[in-house]
Amino acid sequence: MQASSLISQLKNDQQQLKISLYLDYQNVRLSQKEAQLLLDFAKYRGNLVGKYVYYNSYYQYQVAGKNALASIDYTCFDVPCNLKNSADNQLIADCLEHIDSHLSPDIVILVSGDGDFAKLVRHLQKLDKQVIILAQKGKVKQKLIESANDFYFLDQLPQLVETINKSQRTAVDSQLNYNEAIEHLIAAINTALIQGKRTLFSNIDKLMRQICVNYKGYSSISNPTGKKFKSFSQFVDFAVKTGKIKTKNQELFLIDLEKITA
Repeated sequence: MQASSLISQLKNDQQQLKISLYLDYQNVRLSQKEAQLLLDFAKYRGNLVGKYVYYNSYYQYQVAGKNALASIDYTCFDVPCNLKNSADNQLIADCLEHIDSHLSPDIVILVSGDGDFAKLVRHLQKLDKQVIILAQKGKVKQKLIESANDFYFLDQLPQLVETINKSQRTAVDSQLNYNEAIEHLIAAINTALIQGKRTLFSNIDKLMRQICVNYKGYSSISNPTGKKFKSFSQFVDFAVKTGKIKTKNQELFLIDLEKITA
């Protein structure tokens, strides 16, 4: 199985969660690189169904920032007004509207340090939504930090994304393809016979863990169709079809041992 397909499979449960991301650009100025890292972080947490930026075109620096973010597919909303926090109410209104839509997110990622959003966070949590807050150091209210399910400073993003990437690579490395698993199964049966142990499913499972570093149990094996096995016995059932082993009373036996070990 290709690494990209395996990563997708490993993230299957997470991908069932819908994510909406809201960026208060009046409060947080992100570079294009930071905005891309933010997308990477969000996509790992689930299926990103919306990524919204709220800015005020009365301020030229916000227009420039908006253009950079629009180039990487953020949806940008202009709220032109002389008031400093003019975009906040629009962000809140849109978020609540999205909550009532068919794409209602399970997780809301809010990028802002404005304490005025604490009330929105509490309302979302009452609706069983998880809220993740990201903000800049020195520009975030304590009550907003305390209200979030998870909180991160934006300068942590590079480290967070790198940690995510490492965990994905580790997950890929810890997987066994079907043919490798069969080889280790046969080796474990041979080991049990040499040691004079019974080849019970539980014993063979333990021996496979000792013999193969990447074997973490039946769920670490991909079957021939690329899916994970649901039990060790299901893996054994597939292995029996190879004609190399047979089972009797929850014990495993090799067929034509000399041919297999030659």
